Amino acid sequence: MSSDDELEAIKHKKLAELQKEAATKAMMSSITEPIVLTDSNFASEVTKYPIMLVDFWAPWCGPCKMVSPIIEQLSREYSGRVAFGKVNVDENQRIAASFGIQSIPTLMIFKGGKAVDVIIGAMPKAQIEMKLKQQLLSKNDSIYG
Repeated sequence: MSSDDELEAIKHKKLAELQKEAATKAMMSSITEPIVLTDSNFASEVTKYPIMLVDFWAPWCGPCKMVSPIIEQLSREYSGRVAFGKVNVDENQRIAASFGIQSIPTLMIFKGGKAVDVIIGAMPKAQIEMKLKQQLLSKNDSIYG
């Protein structure tokens, strides 16, 4: 392979990476509210976005009702940078069990489809936002291997 061919291959690879990144940013900027996640769509949705905060909740849970407006507000404020999802643990017990959800609300932050941080309980917006900012700035690996 000549150096011209090699350079051309590198240019094509880089162009494909830039196009994929632009498509992901465009897709994320159009999302301004949490995505409803289920046992059947969880894996595909969580891996679709570079960073996603998932709220594990139930309709009867008082603290979950306190966190819900915060999640909705953050989803608007972080549109284009972080995707947000909600899992009703009563209706989606398989996915909740697979992550060992014992208390709700539980917020999990995923990067590249892997869980990297967990917040258990109703926390103020500033505390949730601090965790998001840490993930936006870091290159952490999964807490689940």
